[in-house]
Amino acid sequence: MVEDRLSDGARIAQLLASEIESGVGLPPLAVAEARPDVEPTVDGAFAYAVVRREAGVSSDPDPDERVAEVYVQPDRARLELLVGQAEAAEAATESGLRVRPKAVRPPRTLVFVEDGAQVKWVLPALAAAAESTE
Repeated sequence: MVEDRLSDGARIAQLLASEIESGVGLPPLAVAEARPDVEPTVDGAFAYAVVRREAGVSSDPDPDERVAEVYVQPDRARLELLVGQAEAAEAATESGLRVRPKAVRPPRTLVFVEDGAQVKWVLPALAAAAESTE
């Protein structure tokens, strides 16, 4: 039996970026500060930020409207949600993703995406976070 499981953190982050940029089923979000050649690290290397984009505006998104940051590890991608953490954590948990708080100031919520198939599962969490800032 062949195992068709995608567990490469950098590739998972790329898939997530494609979903975000497509905009299907999401509030207006965009990828910013992307590092396409990022090498995964055990602690997680910054890959890109997810920012709000003003609805109907195709110009560059405002970097001050940061919703989340995406980090890559060898076997997964990690989202660090910066806004709407309670709503996003609930949505991610309902989707079956592993979620935990990060004790920093200001606090963050971590969502782990450990398989390429889970990329779609994290979209409701991103939507919940983004909608909390409207």
